[in-house]
Amino acid sequence: MIHLVFNTADIAALEAAIELDETLAGKVIEVKDDYAVGPLLDIYETEGYQARRDWWKNILQCSPYEEQLDIVDDKLTVHQLINALNHDENEVIWIWMGQNAHDVSGYYWLMSQFKEYQGRIQVLYLNNLPFLNEKGQLFYPTYLSQIQPKEFLKAKKLARPITLSEFELDPDEWKKLCMENEGIRFLEGGKKLVSMNIGCYDKEILSLLTKNAQKLPSALNNIMAKLKVKLGDAFIVFRLKALEEAGKLVFVGDWAKGWKDMVVQMPGGSNVVVEAEAE
Repeated sequence: MIHLVFNTADIAALEAAIELDETLAGKVIEVKDDYAVGPLLDIYETEGYQARRDWWKNILQCSPYEEQLDIVDDKLTVHQLINALNHDENEVIWIWMGQNAHDVSGYYWLMSQFKEYQGRIQVLYLNNLPFLNEKGQLFYPTYLSQIQPKEFLKAKKLARPITLSEFELDPDEWKKLCMENEGIRFLEGGKKLVSMNIGCYDKEILSLLTKNAQKLPSALNNIMAKLKVKLGDAFIVFRLKALEEAGKLVFVGDWAKGWKDMVVQMPGGSNVVVEAEAE
């Protein structure tokens, strides 16, 4: 059994659940790219794949993740998974996804490549399902990492094969999104993704900046904690830079030195960093 997840934090959560139930025993593998953002046109072709890598390279420049681009190779992951299925006819894959655009986009990108293995690809979509938190209260998780390990033991009962109908229809839905090639995919509900403009969250991101100058890491922490839709910090910085180009904010510092000492401030606002947590 091979388990596939779409977030690094999900790996530890699922591995902890496996320790509680040996029937779940298997390797946990992460699909690393975030297919909810960025270009998708011709994603399965060399040119489209390279265009996407170039887009990420631009976004990750001067970030803490600049060197990680070379270790993200989901195409290789799929190749290895197919080899595993071909080598062992009893091997099965379980795709775990939470109710968020990141996971659902990853699911669409992934499953469309496994049609010939229909019956051996299971999906567990935790869509609008209640779980118990650490205090014993019901809540509706959007990410696997929010679920307690013992609660995964209930979730495993939801595993079902991806149907032949889904293998026919879901890739068409994904192809439509790829052709639209917008900057963001938004989850409306169920598995329904809609394409949105790359700057659709800019207004909300801007509203979460304070009037006082802030170190960039502190500003990011506040934005990520309050943003309604979860976006990666590198993507948020990418949009903050776009807002600077539009004259909506100002960055002070040297990008070549990384994020740590960069300061973000509103035009006409104080240029003194007053936040208590500033280092």
